Formats: sequence, structure tokens, C-alpha cells
Amino acid sequence: MHGREAHAAVSGCAKGRRKKDGSYIQDSEYIRNGTCSIFLFTEPLAGFRYVTALEHSTKVNWARQMKHIADNVYPQAEKIIMVCDNLNTHDKSSFYEAFPPAEALRLAKRFEFHHTTKHGSRLDIAEIELAALTKQCLGKQRIDKLEDLNVELKNWQQDRNESQKGVDRQFTAENARGKQKHLYPILSF
Repeated sequence: MHGREAHAAVSGCAKGRRKKDGSYIQDSEYIRNGTCSIFLFTEPLAGFRYVTALEHSTKVNWARQMKHIADNVYPQAEKIIMVCDNLNTHDKSSFYEAFPPAEALRLAKRFEFHHTTKHGSRLDIAEIELAALTKQCLGKQRIDKLEDLNVELKNWQQDRNESQKGVDRQFTAENARGKQKHLYPILSF
């Protein structure tokens, strides 16, 4: 699970000026309408991802997304293992801020959280998905409404899920030893 801030903007006016040699330079600018938070959940071995954009990244919004994952994506799962970055919103206390105690306890029991270290690489797969999302879906376009952004995100999500596009991460312990051999000294006895 990973999130990213996105900017909502509309095209503004174009300004121009003429250089001394007679050529014309046109500067474009946009008017920033604000930002939003993109929540991305991925199960790389299954080629599955769920993505949505909300106005803010709060504990309550995060808890609601987790409830959606538990009740709609994995309703039959007894335990859902979630790897997420170490933000203050990403813990079981969020359930208690968002839901009544009985519902919060039900959700807290369904999830097992593993938080990455500050410089950990377990979120690399989510970062790869966010990079793909940015390149394939968002590009350089400016989207002025949250609803329009969510339509774009759902279309991208559906295309990626239907193609069963997974993340083929082939970095093994043997590869690590080769690339970082200075960290793995050879001992001879």
C-alpha cells in the first residue's frame, strides 16, 4: 500500500514576448486548484491493484480504504497482510477514529501490518506501480476535478488488472551478493 500526492490544475493563460531577433517566446502557465492524495494497493503476484484519489490523506480516509479492501476485495480472508510505509495514518488506531469500537476491533483483527524501515525496499513494488500509473495514466495532463481523476484511475486500474500485469521482481540473494560483494566478504578457514 502506498500513496502519493497529486496536483489538480486547469490550463491558464498563455503569455508571450518577442525576443530581439524577432522570434516569439510563449510561456504557458496553469492555475493550481489544489492537491489530492492517491491511495494505491497492489498484490503483485496476482497482478491486482486498487487505486483511488481522495481530497486528503487522513487516518479516517485511510481506515475507510482499508475497510473497502477487507469487505469488498478480500471478504473471505481471515487475515490480510498489509505492507505499508511508516506513516502516522497507517496503524490500527485509525480504525478507532473512523468507526465504532466493535467495527474498529473487527477490522483491527483482520489486518496484520508490516511497516517498512525508513530506507526499506519492501515498498519498491508499490513505487513501481505508482511510476507506471504516473507514466501511463496521468502523464503531463492536468486534471481539474477529483471525480475526473478517479475516472482516469479506474480505467487504468481496470486495464492493468485485466492484463494481469504483475511486477516481476527477480532480485535474489545471489544477485545481492554479486552486486554488493563488498558487504559479503569471502571467509576462508
